[in-house]
Amino acid sequence: MTSRPTGLLRIYGVLAGGLAPMAYPRVRRKLARHGIAPERIRERMGHATLPRPVGTLVWFHAASVGESLSVLRLISQMGAQNPALDFLITSGTGTSADLIARRMPVRARHQFAPLDSPAAVRRFLNHWQPDAAVFVESELWPNMLRGAAARDIPLALLNARISDRSARGWMRIGRTARHLLGLFAMIHTQDARTTAHLQGLGAVSAQTGVNLKALAGPLPVDDAALDLMRDQINTRPVWVASSTHPGEEQVVLLAHAEILRSHPDALLILVPRHPDRAAEIASLIADQGLTVSQRSADDLCGQAIQVYLADTLGETGLWYRLSPIVFLGGSFTAVGGHNPYEPAHAGAAVLHGALYSNFTGAYTAFLSHGGAQEVADAPALAAAVSALLDDPAALSAQQALSSGFAAVQDGQMGTLIETLSRALRLG
Repeated sequence: MTSRPTGLLRIYGVLAGGLAPMAYPRVRRKLARHGIAPERIRERMGHATLPRPVGTLVWFHAASVGESLSVLRLISQMGAQNPALDFLITSGTGTSADLIARRMPVRARHQFAPLDSPAAVRRFLNHWQPDAAVFVESELWPNMLRGAAARDIPLALLNARISDRSARGWMRIGRTARHLLGLFAMIHTQDARTTAHLQGLGAVSAQTGVNLKALAGPLPVDDAALDLMRDQINTRPVWVASSTHPGEEQVVLLAHAEILRSHPDALLILVPRHPDRAAEIASLIADQGLTVSQRSADDLCGQAIQVYLADTLGETGLWYRLSPIVFLGGSFTAVGGHNPYEPAHAGAAVLHGALYSNFTGAYTAFLSHGGAQEVADAPALAAAVSALLDDPAALSAQQALSSGFAAVQDGQMGTLIETLSRALRLG
C-alpha cells in the first residue's frame, strides 16, 4: 500500500492546474514551428485525436527522442508475443513524434502527452483508459502518476536514471518522493548508482537491469540511399563523427585535417546532434579550409568533398552502416555521452571522449570488452582513426568485438518482457 499524498503534492496539483493555460501558448508555438497540425497540438491539453482501440491497451510515456526510440523494439516484441495487446506511445516533442511515426510498431499509435495538469490528465485518461502504463527514464509527472494510480492502472518505471545531484534534491522532499515511487509496481534502473539512490528514497523494489538502449537493435536504414551513398564514396576511407555538440565540431575538424595528411582522400561524415546548427557548422568547416557538401541540400558526395555534413533527422543508421569507424559526440563536452549500442549494432569500431556520465555502465563494459576506445583530444582522435585505417586486421577485430558486445546485451529482451508483463498484470 502506498503512503498518503503529501501537502506538497496537493499544492503542486493546484498550481499545475492554474499554470497549464499559461504554459500552453508556449507549447503550442514550439510545436507549430515544428510543423505540427493545430488539431494535434491540442493533444497537449488531453484532447485525443485518435479513437481508443478495443481490448487491452498499454501506455508507454517517454520524454523525447532517445527515450521514445529506446522502447520501440520492446513494444514490437511485446506485441509479437501477445497479439491481444495494443499500444499507445506519448512524448512531448515534434522531433520524437516524427521519428516514432517512421518506426511505428504494429498495433501502436502516438499522441502528444498531456500537460501535467489535473484537467488535461483527466481528459487523457477518460479517453484512453489504459490497462497498464510504463514511464521511461525520469518522467515522473505527479498528476499523471497519481491519476493513473487512482484508476488502479498498474505502473512501471523503466530505464530509470538519477544523478547524484537529483538524488540530493529528492532527499529534501523525501516523503513526496517515497509516495510517488511507491505508486510503481516495478522499477527497473539502468545502473547500480540509480538503484542505490532510489532504494535510499524508499523504493525498495528498484532493481538494476539492462539499459533499454542496449535492446533497441540496429537503427533503420534506407537500402536505396545506402547503395547510392556507397557508389558516391566508392573505395575512399571514411569515418563518422556522430551526435556532436557545440565545441566538438572544432575538435573533430582538427582531427580530420590531421588525418588528411596521411589519407588525402579520407571522408568525414559529420552528423550533428541538432541539425538546425547546420549553417554554423558549415561555416566552421569552411574556416578550416575543408570542402563540404550538405545532405539537406541533396548535395553529392564527390571525390573533392572532404566533409559531408549529414544535417538531417532519422538517417543515423545510414551513416553507421557506411562507416567502419564512429566517433560518438557528447563526450568531449559535459553532455554525458550518447548511446554506444547504436553504432555497435551496425558493427562499427567506436571512439569517444572521457565525459560519458549518462552511460557510465555501458561505456565501462564496452571498453573492457574491447569494442571501444577512449580518446582525449583532437590529436588522439586523429591518431586512433589513422591507426585503424592503416591496419585493416585491427579494425576488423575491433568491429567484431563491438558487434559482439551489442549482441550479448540483446539477449536479455525476453527476460525484461516477462518481468514487465507480470508486474503490469498482462498475463
